[in-house]
Parts: sequence; structure tokens; C-alpha cells
Amino acid sequence: MTDVPTRTQQPVPMLDFSRQFATLRQEILDSIEAVCTSQHFILGPQVTSFELAAATACAAPHAIGCASGTDAIWLALAAANIGLGDAVITTPFSFFATVSAILRCGATPLLADIDPATFNLSAPAVEKVLHSPAGSNVKAILPVHLYGQCADWDAFTALKQHHNLVLIEDAAQAFGATWNNIPAGALGDAAAFSFYPTKNLSAMGDAGLVTTTSAAIDDHARVLRAHGMRRRYYHDEIGWNSRLDSIQAAVLEVKLRYLPKWNQQRRDHAARYDQLFHAAKLTASSVTEGIVLPITDPRAGHVFHQYVIRVPRRDALRQHLADQKIGSEIYYPLPLHLQTSLTTLGYKQGDFPISEAAAHEVLALPMYPELREDEQQTVVDAIATFYA
Repeated sequence: MTDVPTRTQQPVPMLDFSRQFATLRQEILDSIEAVCTSQHFILGPQVTSFELAAATACAAPHAIGCASGTDAIWLALAAANIGLGDAVITTPFSFFATVSAILRCGATPLLADIDPATFNLSAPAVEKVLHSPAGSNVKAILPVHLYGQCADWDAFTALKQHHNLVLIEDAAQAFGATWNNIPAGALGDAAAFSFYPTKNLSAMGDAGLVTTTSAAIDDHARVLRAHGMRRRYYHDEIGWNSRLDSIQAAVLEVKLRYLPKWNQQRRDHAARYDQLFHAAKLTASSVTEGIVLPITDPRAGHVFHQYVIRVPRRDALRQHLADQKIGSEIYYPLPLHLQTSLTTLGYKQGDFPISEAAAHEVLALPMYPELREDEQQTVVDAIATFYA
């Protein structure tokens, strides 16, 4: 009797850049060659062209390319004249750049806890900060559209109007996302995007973008990204070197044409994950009972930069997946208020319990447009095996 060979499980990477590049290889190489031929490597015509295309995609009148998503947050704040003596309210459950950019402006970060369903900054928690003694110095709110879902912009717009505040989007993970059919990037006074290689719209290196509805913020951001110059070698103020490379702009403009399709594929993958988890009877309304799936606000057009579940015994599950060569990631394992470098903000363990609970429970699963259905099945089967 002939033995039936055992099927070897193929690895499921968290992200596979090669699949996207394979479909766009010639377009990307042609765009890079055009930059090399033009010899305009920084803030060249490709940057201007991409800025116009990005502004159109975001339904914003102005878009300013810059060197990174981190710089984009700083530029948006600084161009809105946020600085020394001002306070900015934001979330403790985000990437470090959200708070470090505020500090770089000379302003003070004030933190408020998140909504437990969406992981986004909680408007009621922000309102409590605004009514606290520290709230008198608040000049801006900086919500993060975490994982590709816009924050509750109806609530934040009401707070902006009632308290006369600047409202800036940290949209680093949300290019193409919407709120009430309005694109991220056109919701606030300004917005910051990242094109880090893992993002939905990704460069082949670091790159960022500021969008704004304000001509004054647009003008100021363009000055600040080029050392405070309006005329070459005449510096009106102290800015920074945060210019967008023409090669990155050229690559981004190629990819931007495909982004609506890619974002829809991400939404389709998220729906399939939901179906697979329900079919495996793994889902629950709380982590004490099982896996909590991502929740989308009906007003939000989610682009699923990440598909993030809440799970019991998260770290053990992640190791189980790694043992089977299945990728996963934790965004984020330590809230910002507990980071060693931010102890001077004066917060302590227990100050933001919802963020702290999320940091112990969240797990991001493989998510990218080219992810295959059989790979999603492999991921869910592995998770079911762990909890069996």
C-alpha cells in the first residue's frame, strides 16, 4: 500500500511586497526611469503631479508632499501654528509619531482614552479633558484614523466648533477611507498621511503628505518643509528638510491609480475573515468568551490597513501562529503613556484602562490586496486549532 504524502502547509506572510510589484513592475520601472531622465530628483514635476492627484483623491484643495508620515504630522501641526504654550489632545493607542510630532512642535500632548469598539480616540473622553484644568490650553485635537477606519468625525467636529479648536487628522493608515462619504484628508483643517512601504498606498521608501482645506496652512507647510524658505537661501523662519523625492512621488502616482481596487480587495478580505471566524464558531462579544472581530461604524468607509481582532491569550496564540509560519503583528503592545521616553507627560498605569486592555488583546492578521482565500482559511484553521 502506497503512503499518501502529507501536504506541507505553506507559510502565510503578514505582508508580501513581491506580489504587488510583480503586477506593476514595468509601470514602476518606467516611472523611475522618467525621473532619472529628467534629473529632477527632489520636488520635481513628478512631485507636483502626485500632489495634484492626491488632492483630487482626497477631495482636498491642497496637498503637500513631504519626507515621511512622521514629518507630515509635524508639518500639519506646525503649519496650523501649533507651538509653545499650546496643548493638543490625542490618543495613547497609536504609533509613537502621533505624540512625538506634538512635542517636536513645542506643544504639550494631552491624552484621552479610546473607544473600545473601534480603538479610535473617544470624543466623550476628549470632552472630559477639555473640561479639566489642563483643557484651558488646548488648541487642537489630533484623532487617529486607526487601522484604516475614520474616527467619529461628527463628534469631533462638534467639539471643534464648541471650543474653537483646530482639528487635524492623523490619517497615516487611512488613505481612501471615508466618513459619511467624505474622504479622509478633507475632514479636518489638515491631515497627515504616511506612505511607509506597509501602507495601503505605499512608497518604495519613506514618504508622506499633508492635505488641507486652508490656503494659509498649505502655504506655511510648503515653507516649513524647505527650511523655512520662500526664496532660495532666504529663511523667513526655522523649518526643516522634509522634501518629497521625485522617485517616490512617481511610484506613488502609479500606485494611486490602483488604490480604489486594492482597498476594495481589503474590504473583501475582511468580510471573508469575518465569515470564516463565524463558521468556525470562534467569535464572541467579549474576549473572556472568545474572539472579538473588528467593528466598523456604519458612517465609516473602512479600508482595513489592518484586520485586528481581540483575542484571549494573545501572546501564546501569536507564538502558535509563528510556529506554523503564519505572520501576525501587535499594533500596539505598549500604550504611549507607558513609554519610557514619555514619562515626563505625567501619566501612569491605569490612567487609560481601555487602551491598556487593547494593548494586551489586539492581534493583526495577514492583510493585503493579494492575499489568497486559501491563505485566509489557513490562518483561521490555525487559530481554531489553538483554541480547540
